[in-house]
Amino acid sequence: MKTFGKIGDRETEEKSVVIKGRSFTILMPKFIEEYIDSQDPLQNFPLWAKVWEASWVLADFLAGIPADPEKRLIEIGCGLGLVGVVAASFGHKVVMTEHNPGAIEFARANADLNHCTGMEIIDLDWNSPSLYSRFDYIIGSEVVYNEKDFEPLRHLFERLLKPEGEVILCEGIRRTSLDFFKEMQRHFDLKAQQKSIRSPEKTVLVILCRMKRKK
Repeated sequence: MKTFGKIGDRETEEKSVVIKGRSFTILMPKFIEEYIDSQDPLQNFPLWAKVWEASWVLADFLAGIPADPEKRLIEIGCGLGLVGVVAASFGHKVVMTEHNPGAIEFARANADLNHCTGMEIIDLDWNSPSLYSRFDYIIGSEVVYNEKDFEPLRHLFERLLKPEGEVILCEGIRRTSLDFFKEMQRHFDLKAQQKSIRSPEKTVLVILCRMKRKK
């Protein structure tokens, strides 16, 4: 990983990611401390500032789905933008969303860097969404960390998903994500599968879950 330059006045590093034989360059903060509240470091910790294994898995999965120009995807909690950038590069029509200003800044920079200049990247507050469009797919990776987000996310899915649409989430295996999917089973038909991503240092297991409204 090498230093690339600056976004605003913040130094960055670049990470190379290869998905389905294509190479992508993702900028990320060089010093994560700049985005941490020193008075309350656990509050709003910048989880967006890392390329998570679940994002790799979701990006690879979407790259393998044939793109349909008539269908639109919305990514919630896009973080640095890897998933949305990869999906757009493989022909999908994607809107990326975040609520953290730093994340939005990096997502826009990464979209430009990877030649996705026409991609829409907007601010979306799950608790007070101002978006009224409906989408064929809602996608997200590592978005379920707090139980307080369960209901806002469910309402967001109901609001933004077309009647025959699908939610596709990829999450690390932890109590919160398992509880979330269990709760969503009350409202959606779920198909979940465990996937793994390996590196020389470790193997990380994630859950890829596809959700459709109950009929």
